[in-house]
Amino acid sequence: MSSGQSRNTGRIRGTGSRRRKPSRARRVKTVALWGAAAVVVAGGSGLGYAYFTLNGNLKGVDINAALGAERPDDVDNGSQDILVLGSDSRSGANSAYGADEGAARSDTAMVVHVNKGHKSAEVVSVPRDTLVDRPACTSDTTGERVGAAQHAMFNTAYEVGGPACAVKTVEAMSGIRMDHYVEVDFTGFKKLVDRLGGVEITTSQAIDDSKSHLHLQPGTHTLGGEQSLGLVRTRKSVGDGSDLGRIQLQQAFVKALMNQVKSVGVFSDPTKLFGLADTATKAVTTDSELASVKKLTGFANGLKALDPAHVHMVTLPVEYDPADPNRVLPQEKAGRQVWTALEHDEPIPASATETSAGDKGDAGDVVR
Repeated sequence: MSSGQSRNTGRIRGTGSRRRKPSRARRVKTVALWGAAAVVVAGGSGLGYAYFTLNGNLKGVDINAALGAERPDDVDNGSQDILVLGSDSRSGANSAYGADEGAARSDTAMVVHVNKGHKSAEVVSVPRDTLVDRPACTSDTTGERVGAAQHAMFNTAYEVGGPACAVKTVEAMSGIRMDHYVEVDFTGFKKLVDRLGGVEITTSQAIDDSKSHLHLQPGTHTLGGEQSLGLVRTRKSVGDGSDLGRIQLQQAFVKALMNQVKSVGVFSDPTKLFGLADTATKAVTTDSELASVKKLTGFANGLKALDPAHVHMVTLPVEYDPADPNRVLPQEKAGRQVWTALEHDEPIPASATETSAGDKGDAGDVVR
């Protein structure tokens, strides 16, 4: 079955065993935008003396130079589209989660569409194992041309060509130009959560996962960075054990994280504000247009009115690949509904995900 065909599965199937060894199962997390953008507002109020310090922390990738003119039109209607990626790099401090094999993948990907009034957002999670037609692109890390590939796993775009190839793949899938790019890795994720003082969640059932090393009883918990990383890496012990179920768990955590950012009172405490800004600017990699405190602050200030209650999260409509239950295929017609809604700055219709294998099951109800 090609990636353009659609089939109503009517139920979720387990993914079975993974093709790669468990030590390489990349569980990269979904908090880059909310853990970084909302936090990086810190760059503005009363911290002008620290601009040089914070600017020195930032890492930028020139997406525009790498992709050139081969992109969708840049429509300026007041809305914004941001590709948020989690990097599974095992280099440096991330080596605690597996051997550094020289190449990272983007195992968590979210397209975040902020509406033109910046008061609501639509978030589309792209499963890492989605089989896509990856376009040719120029690597922003090596400058080399990377050939196109058919039926390639989505997360290999980042592996073979870095952020620029990941952006180009999303733009080819959606027909929408990404205004910005934000990336965070394991260590950055943990430090952001710890700097926030942890994130409060409530679990409706016990979680006992030997793979992610997370053990929680039902009830309310304040998770530090390590436990939070364990939660968003959890798969086998929650829901049906699939990657699609884990996406629901991650989305629930993102909502909790957003509520935590709103509640910590960083804007009234200059010391806390600077500490959070320092951590955030070290934790993220952005496109070059955001890679300064002034620009990043302006971007984040535009998101301050965004309430977690007005953030709608879905998974890209997919179905399991009949040839390999560890892979999923995009549902072309349903996916087009999703991307058209974003393109026209409208809410994603419920009909777009009715027959999708994603957004099903009870994994999303485990955490609130």
